[in-house]
Amino acid sequence: MKKHVMWRRLLVPLNPLYRLGLGLHDLWTMLGLEPVRRLEFPVVSIGNLSTGGSGKTPLTIALAKALSGRGLQVDVLSRGYGRQSQLAARVKSDGTAAEFGDEPLLMAREAGVPVYVAARRFEAGTLAEAEQKKSRGKAAAGPEAQDTEVHGSETAGSSNPFANPESTAAQTAAPSVHLLDDGFQHRQLAREVDILLLDRRDWQDWLLPAGNLREPRRAANRATVIALPSGDKELERAVRLWGWQGPVWTLRRRMEVPAVSGPVAAFCGIARPEQFFQGLEAQGLLLAARFAFPDHFHYTPLVLENLVTEARDAGATALVTTEKDLVRLGKLAASLQKSMPLVTARLTVEIEDKGTAMDWLVDRITPRPANQPL
Repeated sequence: MKKHVMWRRLLVPLNPLYRLGLGLHDLWTMLGLEPVRRLEFPVVSIGNLSTGGSGKTPLTIALAKALSGRGLQVDVLSRGYGRQSQLAARVKSDGTAAEFGDEPLLMAREAGVPVYVAARRFEAGTLAEAEQKKSRGKAAAGPEAQDTEVHGSETAGSSNPFANPESTAAQTAAPSVHLLDDGFQHRQLAREVDILLLDRRDWQDWLLPAGNLREPRRAANRATVIALPSGDKELERAVRLWGWQGPVWTLRRRMEVPAVSGPVAAFCGIARPEQFFQGLEAQGLLLAARFAFPDHFHYTPLVLENLVTEARDAGATALVTTEKDLVRLGKLAASLQKSMPLVTARLTVEIEDKGTAMDWLVDRITPRPANQPL
């Protein structure tokens, strides 16, 4: 890992070119040459400054559950990185990563809300709003007008309120909100709230290509909320001394790993694999081997066959991977299980003082009654 970092630092002379590109993009946006479009329902963006690994997906899932619990109708808009189509679509929880992307598929399975994907997130949002209005119209017309023919809808019995006529009818008057996954740099879509995840590595990192930052630290001024890892008081002080005066949320990350006896081989294709490996060791697992593939890696039978061989040679008795990797494995996971036991580590994010944070967020995104004072 250190050799990789040293090699990246050799690219520092190229950073001014990247900064120039960012500056031109900022100018392009300020001059209105790249239109910023607005959806009918409010948008809450979840993003970061780096190329990945900050916990955007688990935070999006946590927010979807928390806002749904407050009675809001929630959906998620995502780019669907790596999917084969550019067209807007609603994610089917029994679909594949090739159809929808690994992160949207994981969110569709875990968040309990509709997830929409499109290269242009505005198109995903217009599809979401069209489906919701159609669903509300059927509920208002009565049970006889309702049917299950909703584009890309979930199967009957899903916890998704859009797939259940009774649940839909009960929530027709609920306020609606879009969660924009990985949206900090996607400035073509207007948003009411911009949640920016930061960790110590982002705060100290370099811009691409020498580091992993997509934008410099000053871009944090665009945020509405900054979310920091729980317990890192030094980073919070640094952010405040830097000049941040807005809300700060603290996030507690939890890794849940099934009980495994004996050494294991861990593998993943995520932005920061060392975080995954360190998290497993913190849970008491003995790592006989580690395999780090590129982010959003596409697994093949041959890759997995070689992985199992090397894991056995290292003395591993089981394989451990992430939820996102399990999504990308798809049907290959079953064949992998026949060769060696496979377990999945589940990463969740909990917002500390969640009640206060959700009170603030709901107040920002829900309409204020006409007779309520400001």
